[in-house]
Amino acid sequence: MVLPGWFPKPRSFLSSSMAIDLGTANSLVYVSGRGIVLEEPSVVAIDRGSGEVVAVGSEAKAMLGRTGSGLDALRPLKDGVITDATSTVAMLRVFFERSQGRRFSMRPRVLVCVPNGITEVEMTAVRTALERAGAREVLLVSEPIAAALGVGMPVESSAGSMIVDIGGGTTEIAVIALTQIAATNSIRTGGDEMNEAIINYLKKHFSLLIGERTAETVKMAIGTVMEEDDESYEVSGLDFVNGIPRTYRIRSADIRDALKEPVTAIVEAVRHGLERTPPELASDIVDRGIVLTGGGSLLRGLDRLLMSETGLPIRLAENPLACTVLGAGVILENIYRYRKLLLH
Repeated sequence: MVLPGWFPKPRSFLSSSMAIDLGTANSLVYVSGRGIVLEEPSVVAIDRGSGEVVAVGSEAKAMLGRTGSGLDALRPLKDGVITDATSTVAMLRVFFERSQGRRFSMRPRVLVCVPNGITEVEMTAVRTALERAGAREVLLVSEPIAAALGVGMPVESSAGSMIVDIGGGTTEIAVIALTQIAATNSIRTGGDEMNEAIINYLKKHFSLLIGERTAETVKMAIGTVMEEDDESYEVSGLDFVNGIPRTYRIRSADIRDALKEPVTAIVEAVRHGLERTPPELASDIVDRGIVLTGGGSLLRGLDRLLMSETGLPIRLAENPLACTVLGAGVILENIYRYRKLLLH
C-alpha cells in the first residue's frame, strides 16, 4: 500500500529528517543536507544486573564473545528484523544522539529501510522501536527500492532494472520498473549465515572453536567462491578435543567449501527471481544486467559466479555497503517526487 499525500512542506520536513538503514550487521544514518553521518555495527552491550547499556556500535562489537558474567554483548536484529525490542530501542537512541548533535532541537522524522519480505507484525515492531527511540514520525521504504536509487538505477523508467542486495541477514532480489517491484524474491540468508558456515566447518574439520568476529575476519581475508583463488590465513581458536588454544593455517579452498551452502542458496534465489520476471522486463535485464549491493556482495568471486550461472552481465556497486541508505537519502531530499515509493 502507498501512503496518502499528507507530507508537510519541504522546508519543515527536511529541517529534522533522517534515513536509517537498520541492518542486521551494520546500521547507517543519513541526515538530510549532510549525507551519511554514522556507520556502526548493530551491536549493544548491556549490564546484566542493572539492564543499563554499557556500549553501542563498534565498542560493543569489540566485546562480542569476550564479555564476562556481568555483561551481555548482543545483536538485537536477526535476518533483517528486530528480535530484541528493548536493546534495539537503546541502540537507536544512541545512534540518534550521535547523528543529530546540537543543531537539531526537534524529534526527527525517520525514513527506515526494511526487507521486502517483512511482515505486518515486523513492520509494526520497527515503527514502535523508532518511536520509542525518539522519532516523531516513521516512514518506511523497501530495501531493494532504496538500494536501486542509491546506485542510480532509473526506478521511474518503464524499462526493467534488477538488483540483488546481500545484507547481513537477508538477500533481497527485485526487478523494478515504473517505481514498482515487478518481481521479487527474498531469502533470510546473507553474511551472517556465511560466518556461521565458517564456524561450523572449522569445528567439524579442524576441531577448532572460533567466534563470530573471527569467522568474519577469515571471510574477509580469504573468503572466495572461485577455485583459482588460493591463499592461506592463520586462525586461532580453542581446540575442543584437547581444551587448549590452537592455531591452524586455513586455505581459501577450505573457506570455499564452507561457504557452498549459503552461496548456493543465494544463486538459487537469484534464479527464482529471474523466473518470476515478466518477459518484457526480462529482455531489459539481458541488456542491463544485474547490480549487486550489500556487504555480502563483496565476497570474492561472487559476481563472476553469478555471471557464469545466469549468463547475464553482473556489476558490483561502487559503494555496496552504503547504497541502501544513500537511496533513502535521495527519497528524503525529494520526498514529493518519491512519495509513491513509501510503504504504509
